Amino acid sequence: MKLTIASLRGVDFDGEASAFTVKTQSGEITILDHHRPLITVLAPGEAVITAPDGSKKELATSGGFLEMDAENHVKVLLD
Repeated sequence: MKLTIASLRGVDFDGEASAFTVKTQSGEITILDHHRPLITVLAPGEAVITAPDGSKKELATSGGFLEMDAENHVKVLLD
């Protein structure tokens, strides 16, 4: 899936991911390839990006929004 993470600083990540784990106001979720469309509000915490090769990247979040669209693209806007 295509993952784009942006903040006021600019684009923090733009590339392919096999999974994206993040805290939301309802609890922690993991978005996988071809997840159903979703829009949610993020909560402060750690996000984990899992690349297709299995490597992981951690990213601190202070809140924001996440949208998973029908075209397999996850867009995250961080506070």
